[in-house]
Amino acid sequence: MSESRIPGVLFLCTHNAGRSQMGAGFMRSIAGDKVRVLSGGSEPAASVNPSAVEAMHEVGIDIADYVPQKWSMEMLHEVDVVVTMGCGDTCPFIPGKRYVDWPLDDPAGQGVAAVRPIRDQIQTLVESLLEELGVR
Repeated sequence: MSESRIPGVLFLCTHNAGRSQMGAGFMRSIAGDKVRVLSGGSEPAASVNPSAVEAMHEVGIDIADYVPQKWSMEMLHEVDVVVTMGCGDTCPFIPGKRYVDWPLDDPAGQGVAAVRPIRDQIQTLVESLLEELGVR
């Protein structure tokens, strides 16, 4: 990856309502405009998981206004790294693209107390990925 090019990361999970939204939220918050951040799902929910919104709000990150969306081939082609978060066989695959799988519990239907540990895992994983990408 060249120094002048901004890397892109796509976060994917089934509903694009919890894990992928938290991952994208952390990436935007930590990296700012140093990384292009996208997220999507194979079966998008109507809205972001309220427990995920609350858990992220606790750490000063607002994801309430994001809307779950279906991933697209255009998204896949725009990024350098695809982070899959439990979407299994429904996650798209493009040969030559870098894929990272984060096997995280699904926060769907969980209260904020159950979502906090997932949020904290995601934060650690995002920080590690940013380090790998050379983004400070």
